[in-house]
Amino acid sequence: MPDRKKIIPSQGGGIFEDIGKHLKLVWRLMRDDRVSKSLKLLPAFSFLYFIWPLDIPGPIDDIAVVWGSTYLFIELCPPDVVEEHRSAIDNVVSGKWAENDSLEVDEEDIIDAEYEEG
Repeated sequence: MPDRKKIIPSQGGGIFEDIGKHLKLVWRLMRDDRVSKSLKLLPAFSFLYFIWPLDIPGPIDDIAVVWGSTYLFIELCPPDVVEEHRSAIDNVVSGKWAENDSLEVDEEDIIDAEYEEG
């Protein structure tokens, strides 16, 4: 019997889902006591800058400041805490695949057939 790999299809969600997950991760890390309080100032000040910008050109640079600072915040947080929250957001159960060797398949149970589209 050929060795088959288990494939989990990507759920994909596009840029808006990614933005939502990013902001949810920042929110969860801000509420986590294992993250340094001084580190939490980084996204807090960036959101304050977004609400009350010091310049006039437009919102694009403000969004870039917020996104860059939240990205830096996530990178500076403890990796195990970030991974825990990412898994909770994605509803992923950590673990590894186990092969079930106890499952025996009789040759009589296999049906050989051909498929035609049409």
